[in-house]
Amino acid sequence: MLLGFSDLPNLQGFLFGLLLIIYTGILTGNGLIIVITKVEPVLQTPMYFFLRNFSFLEICYTSVILPRILVCLWTQKVNISFTACAAQFCAFFMMGITENFLLTVMAYDRYVAICKPLNYPLIMNHKMCVCLVVGSWVSVIPFHILLTYLIFSLPFCGSKKLDHIFCDIRPLLKLACGDTSVNEFSVYVIVLIVGMLPFLLIMCSYVKIITTILKVPGTKGRFKAFSTYSSNLIVVLLYLGCGIITYLQPSSSHSVGLDKVFSIIYTTVTPILNPIIYSLHNKDVFALKKLLRK
Repeated sequence: MLLGFSDLPNLQGFLFGLLLIIYTGILTGNGLIIVITKVEPVLQTPMYFFLRNFSFLEICYTSVILPRILVCLWTQKVNISFTACAAQFCAFFMMGITENFLLTVMAYDRYVAICKPLNYPLIMNHKMCVCLVVGSWVSVIPFHILLTYLIFSLPFCGSKKLDHIFCDIRPLLKLACGDTSVNEFSVYVIVLIVGMLPFLLIMCSYVKIITTILKVPGTKGRFKAFSTYSSNLIVVLLYLGCGIITYLQPSSSHSVGLDKVFSIIYTTVTPILNPIIYSLHNKDVFALKKLLRK
């Protein structure tokens, strides 16, 4: 039984409407980015190639979680089969880890563009871009398979009530019987690798970017660059920060309510902000106007 928001019976209708609007916004915003960056010749650059792939990933990522939450809120049916739970868990972490790696690739792309502009066309050629995107998808396979095995190989013989909005690590570990310390430690190490490592690499890229921007002559150019990259950095910090807090916080300070809040943030808020942050202050908004006129 995936309880979700069943502890808030008076807010079921409100939450359904809110999440439906958010999900529609995610599909529309990211879908527009995919179409625009595909058809407009002026946007055939590495940055927009990565952005197109990132938008596709965001649609897949949220579609693993939100449709089921909406169905549960609408029908009040909270049952989920063991197989469906395992499939959701596997798909969610495959998308989530891929997103971490793709965010790292996008930060590297911006680092090369700002810090090594003369070598940018040579370094970030089409073959390299494709390899980086494919690598982001392929490299997660061992991690999400291992995570799924570590959780769903455990015996579940107690309560069948999963107090969360989707099949996640901590709620599932709570339902497992016997000694789960080895599994918990292994999960902790994996999350540390796929969460903290991308976070540190992204931070290193942005530190170098900001250092280079500070050397740019003229206040106007510096302010424009700061406004662009600070907004990107806020989204990254919001997404990775919530994920790191959720999965790496000690069990003693763990809160079910906070887990649900953080889960909503990194599964709904950041995906709907991405089309705004990554594109609306760039030239593809003009491409959108041109496309609509056509």
